Amino acid sequence: MRPFYITTPIYYVNDKPHIGHAYTTVAVDVFARYQRLRGHAVRFLTGTDEHGQKIEESAQAKGIEPKAFVDQMSAPFKEAFEQLGCAFDDYIRTTEERHETRVQRLWETIAKKGDIYLGAYEGWYSVADEAFITEKELEELDPVTKSKVQRVSEPSYFFKLSEYGDALLKFYDENPDFVQPAGRFNEVKSFVKQGLKDLSVSRTSFKWGIPVPGDDEHVMYVWFDALSNYMTALGGPAEAGEAPLYDQFWNADDARVVHVVGKDILRFHAIFWPAFLLAAGLKPPSQVWAHGWLTINGEKMSKRLGNFIPPGPLVDNFGADVVRYYLCREVAFGQDGDFSHRNVIARYSGELANGLGNLLHRMIASIVKKNLGGVVPEPAGPVLPEDETLIAAAEKAAAGAAEHLDTLTPHRALDSIWELVGAANTYVDQTAPWALAKKGDTERLGRVAYNVLEALRWLSVMIAPFMPEKAAGLRTQLGIEGLSPREGDDLWPSTWGELSAGTQTQPGNPLFPRIDEKAEKALLAKFGLVEAEEAPKKSKKQRKEEEKAKAKAAEEAGGYLAFDDFLKVELKIGLIKAAEAVEKSDKLVKLSIDLGEEAPRQVMAGIRKHYDPADLVGKRVTVVANLKPRKIMGELSQGMVLAASDDEHGLSVLTLDKDIAPGTRVS
Repeated sequence: MRPFYITTPIYYVNDKPHIGHAYTTVAVDVFARYQRLRGHAVRFLTGTDEHGQKIEESAQAKGIEPKAFVDQMSAPFKEAFEQLGCAFDDYIRTTEERHETRVQRLWETIAKKGDIYLGAYEGWYSVADEAFITEKELEELDPVTKSKVQRVSEPSYFFKLSEYGDALLKFYDENPDFVQPAGRFNEVKSFVKQGLKDLSVSRTSFKWGIPVPGDDEHVMYVWFDALSNYMTALGGPAEAGEAPLYDQFWNADDARVVHVVGKDILRFHAIFWPAFLLAAGLKPPSQVWAHGWLTINGEKMSKRLGNFIPPGPLVDNFGADVVRYYLCREVAFGQDGDFSHRNVIARYSGELANGLGNLLHRMIASIVKKNLGGVVPEPAGPVLPEDETLIAAAEKAAAGAAEHLDTLTPHRALDSIWELVGAANTYVDQTAPWALAKKGDTERLGRVAYNVLEALRWLSVMIAPFMPEKAAGLRTQLGIEGLSPREGDDLWPSTWGELSAGTQTQPGNPLFPRIDEKAEKALLAKFGLVEAEEAPKKSKKQRKEEEKAKAKAAEEAGGYLAFDDFLKVELKIGLIKAAEAVEKSDKLVKLSIDLGEEAPRQVMAGIRKHYDPADLVGKRVTVVANLKPRKIMGELSQGMVLAASDDEHGLSVLTLDKDIAPGTRVS
């Protein structure tokens, strides 16, 4: 089986871990867990970057030695990732001896080829970014970062990056998937085509770094030091046989080496790092995946706003698996996204509690326990079309989720998985096992119950990379063993009917307990997003008086909406890709709408009496895009389509007369 080596960036320890660090590390953990389930040899690396001028200055400000400072700052990162359930194989710190000696070995290899030379650097240096910058880049910096830029003039060793432009472009052509998403690869290639300048790779103005071999006056520039961790953690660079992990996970012809990084450090990983390796005669990584940035409740993360959310309180209040699920579900991997506490609750209630959790509970605790003695039945009798539909949905979900996890698109994998959750819930509604039990049709009841339990078994495997604890809990209630991946064994579901009849199920507490309105408000209050519940509660008379006061205020304002309130409404152009009538409703249509995002949104619209669903496909409509998701007749609605109506014409959806691109803001 193909060796799979995947890494996070190593995190700079000048501050505490936050949700952005969690996002990257959880995603990498998901990919590693999936590959283990497929039987591959897997190595997952994370760690901390602990050298550089910022570290030296932060330590001096605290009056302690840099090593003592980084010892304090590194531990919380490891603890946070463990709390999130991340099962990394190695945690490297760049202050470790194993790293220092191997970075120096890489330097010596490149220097012997003549690709590192001593010169002098004069220009701008951004302390905040640990990077030398141009005049143009200086102009584009925000005021806070610009205030920390220094004019530097000092001796420096340079790497002959200018000589590797053609080699890099050739490498990119030969490896068309080297950078993902593809749009970011185009940016990288465009930058290289403009011409590269030699790169300063040492500093003399501070001492907290790895000494340059043979010249202790210089310490290595932080990016030469930091980027090398991916190789030094495996014991490389090394001769064949000296470092087994390096031979297996980096040097092997079939090894897949993937770096997952934020888009802000893509240039270092996609240009500098492969150039260093090509200069040393070493193999570059297989792929660099650059994800986007997170905002918090719609606002950019910043120290001024104080919204660098630590992952700990989120895990304490929602549980590690729910945080993991949300991070992978909410944001299209590779694009920018938002972390919203309210959306965590909405996803939890709509997809986890009412979707998967309800499916498990009503089948095991209600149908199987009450009517089948709590035992997995033997599927007997004819296989009907609805049975075949469910099985086909399971096979499609497993294949789709596998494809998307192989290509590192976890949000799409969860789309596929939740199609099976939806199909299984629809199957239960169609087959009505409670009615079969009441009629005494035990044969048909047995097949229906078996099919749902088998679908749940498939789901227990597919959600395991995302929610390992919940997957284990689901399997416990099914009465089957937990997953124990072993190299060479592919555990991904592919054969329907492997759940053994006669297995004793073990109904337990709900997998995802429901969050009622009061509990939701209490959760939001903990995060400072709403005021805590007042006590004692207001009387009916008080509430009426408040309503009168609000009505009077509105009347005095002339009924106008404040401009700031209007700006909160996010209207976007959407293209309807699919539409279908909702069963058991004479009004609802389920729409799949392209809003210019990675995946279409599902929106429920009460327009069935006015439109044939087929006539809606292809229409461009106006959508309220930031409406809180909610469940309508068991289906999640993620927005609202605007329409108008009067007595003469009836209802009319607001459409466009030009082909404006989906996702365009209405302003």
